Formats: sequence, C-alpha cells, structure tokens
Amino acid sequence: MQTLQPGHLVMVDIEGKTLSAETAAFLREHHIRAVCLFRKNLGTEDEVRRLVSDLREVLGPQALIGIDQEGGSVARATFLPQAPAAMALGAIENTAEAEMAAREIGAAVARGLRGLGINWNFAPVLDVNNNPANPVIAERSFGADPHRVARLAGAWMAGSLAEGVACCVKHFPGHGDTHVDSHHALPTVDKSLDELEALELIPFRALKDDAPALMTAHIVYPQLDTEHPATLSRRVLTGLLREAIGYRGVVISDALMMKAIYDRYGHARGAVMTLAAGADMALAQGTLADQRAAIEAVGAAIHDGRLDPAAMQASRLRLDSLARRFPAGAVAYPADRRADDDVVMHAAWARGLCALGGATPPGRDTPLRVLTQARVDTDGVSEAGLAAEEVEALFAGHRDIELLCVPDLPQFDPSTLPRDGRRTVLVSNHRRRYGAAMAGWRPDLHLSLWNPFQVADIAAPAVVTWGYADGALAALRAWLEGQAGATGVAPVPLAPHA
Repeated sequence: MQTLQPGHLVMVDIEGKTLSAETAAFLREHHIRAVCLFRKNLGTEDEVRRLVSDLREVLGPQALIGIDQEGGSVARATFLPQAPAAMALGAIENTAEAEMAAREIGAAVARGLRGLGINWNFAPVLDVNNNPANPVIAERSFGADPHRVARLAGAWMAGSLAEGVACCVKHFPGHGDTHVDSHHALPTVDKSLDELEALELIPFRALKDDAPALMTAHIVYPQLDTEHPATLSRRVLTGLLREAIGYRGVVISDALMMKAIYDRYGHARGAVMTLAAGADMALAQGTLADQRAAIEAVGAAIHDGRLDPAAMQASRLRLDSLARRFPAGAVAYPADRRADDDVVMHAAWARGLCALGGATPPGRDTPLRVLTQARVDTDGVSEAGLAAEEVEALFAGHRDIELLCVPDLPQFDPSTLPRDGRRTVLVSNHRRRYGAAMAGWRPDLHLSLWNPFQVADIAAPAVVTWGYADGALAALRAWLEGQAGATGVAPVPLAPHA
C-alpha cells in the first residue's frame, strides 16, 4: 500500500492564473493531490484549461481539482453557459418538470467543467432555506420543502455524475437556518436532533448513497455538541453522519480560512481537528506558509497518534476511489453541444421567473425612474452583482428612462425622490436585506435580481429573477417588454406584495 503522506489529506488553493515554479515545487514536495480553484485563478477559458493541465501534471493521475460552480451567483467560471440558481429551478411549479430541468442543468454544468479538466464540483446545495434572514444561502437553496430539495438536488447531481464530474453536497448538517454568514463569524443553530431530522437532515439522508462527497458546515449545534462547530465535531461527523446516517462517501471540510474557524482555532489546528472529527480532507487555503503549517500539523498528529493512522489511510483510500471514478483531464466540449446547453439554461431561467403582487410590465412609453445601486462588488462567496449600466440595458426597449444610481441602496431615503409623475422601478441588484430606511415605501415595481427575501421588505408588486446571469436578464427583459410571462412559483414563503 502507498505510504500515507499528510498532503494526501489536505486541499489547498494557489495564487494567480498560472502555475508558478514555486507553487509547483511546493505541491510536489508535500504530495498534494487536491487544489481548489477560485475566481482569482480564472483567466480566459484557454488559460484555465492550461492551468488545470499543468496542475494535473504536478498533482498526478489521482488529482482532485475542485471549484464552486453551483449556478446563479456562485459560479466561478462565468465564461461557461450560466446555470440557473437552485431556487430558480425550485420555482418551476411542476415538480417532475423541475426535476427534468435540474438533471439537464447538472449535466450541462458538468460538461462545461469537464471541458476545462475539472473533476470535482462543490455543488449542489442541500441546505433547506427556511430562514428569510439567512445572509449567505437564500437563492442557493432549492427551496423550503426538504423533500423537494432532495428530489431536485438529486436530479441535478445525477446529471453531473453521468457526465463524469463528482458532486459535493453541502453544508452538513444544514446551513439554511442561520442569521450569520460563517465566512465572517461562527453561527449557532440551537435545534435538537429531532428538529434537524424533521427538516435539515432529510435531503442528506435521502442522498446519502448517491453523493460521492459531502462538505461540512462551520456551525455550532449546541444540542449536538456544546463545544465544537460541526466541521470540528466528532459527534456530528462520526457519530451522526458516519454512524447514525451511514454515509460512506468522502467528507471534506468547508474552507478553514473562514473566520468561523480561523479566528478561533487557526486553520492548522483546524485541519487536525476536522480530520480527527471524521473528515477525510481538510480545505486549508492561504499562503504557502499557511498551507505548510496545516500539512505539518497533520503530519505531526499522525506521528504522535492524535490522528489514527488507520483512519487516515481509510480516508486516503476514499479519496483515491473518488479520483479514479472521476478522473481529471479535459474532455472536448463541442461548440454545438455548448450552444444547446446555453439554450437549456436560458429556458430554465425563464421558467423560474416569478411575478408577485399583481406585477405587470410598465408600458414602453411610460416615463420611468429606475433606481439601483451603482455597483456591487464580489463578497468572496458570490460573484459581483449587476452593474448599473447593465441594469439600464434591461430597459432598452423603453423610450423614457431616467436612471438613478446610488452608492448603497439599502441606505437610500426614498423620500428624496422627486414627485414628477414618473413611475419608479426599484431594481435590487445587491444581496443585502432592506432596513428601516425603506419601511413603508411603495415603488411602482420592484425587480429583485438576487436575494428573493428582499421583496418582503418593500411593499410593492415584484418580479423575482433568482439571479442575474444572462438567462435571467433575458427572461426579465422579455417580461418588461411584454413579450413573455412570469410563470414561476416561489419555492419559499414570501410576504404578500399588494
């Protein structure tokens, strides 16, 4: 049997859009076999394909090259056909049709990734979004019904697996009921095991035999473990996930550089703790020094017995099996197949478009004032939001538009708007919820391009797109011009708007 190296159990990231000699040497020296790509690594499509090829040469035939390509706002390779957010698929009213669309989308996403040589996608999301205040999941979830989430996520995953890309369901045991983003702080969900079994765990149980990999949540569940977040909890990862649920696939931590872990444990210590808890791989990003510290900490813990060598060898074998089943390496993505996939994605976005509160398109001759945020930068999780000039392009078919751009839309005071007879269209191109500044204001129309729960903050007729990819914008523009309907049905409870 191959000698176990601590680097076999650690996934790292890299700097830049090319593989430097220094980084290549580091990967070889530490026997790294897994790299996660982020927006900072993605240049042109040809550049990404070359980077992945270079990585595979260094990492070896059992390379695992991962990425977050969920669809919607979380899609790193934006040059590929742009997949609908999970909730856009959830908004397709007929469940059988939604399942069919989800399978097609999962397959199309996988074909795009295989065309780059990527073999591991950290998707789909199994989180049941039952908390409207959730700052990080929202439209990334398929909805609020755990059984429907399981069916749609299972169909999405089946499409991906059939096209040769491993999925990684997330975030166990559920990130849908948090008020805090674990990228910035440590959330707590104070639910009993029975409560989790009745909601959050339903999709994970349903797909336990199909999902080749699973990602943990940086969340404390005090009724399961009073001390440790799930990522570092043996009670959660071994007692609940492995023993009670019977999951046998690969378990990888969420990124240990996230503040929920890093600020309390440091990610070197966190890497040891997650492996001790039952994970097979620690996602330890950072500088080369940070990564080296994590790898050395894992090696020291194996050497002194804090990590059971037999258990670590079993983890390596699970990872080996994943890499054999889903080999890295680019597969041709023909132009006609790509074009067909783009059509499928546009159609799914259009079917999810949802009108609420009696929303109707403004007439093309109606004088409009379009209020939006000037720019929305990436937060490191989601891609940058739609810029104001792209918002303006939605109204190219209207004859009298006044665009009003503000730096921070949730802080805007609507009482400052002139009363000159123009109809006001609020275009929410950001993720954050609205606060007291907007309370009681009723624009003529609200277009929510991202977080659907924003419509509960604004008492107005609304259209929800679930995202701002090309397909979502094309569907919305067709609706605005009276050329298409909006037949989607919200898969989460949203407040009345009329």
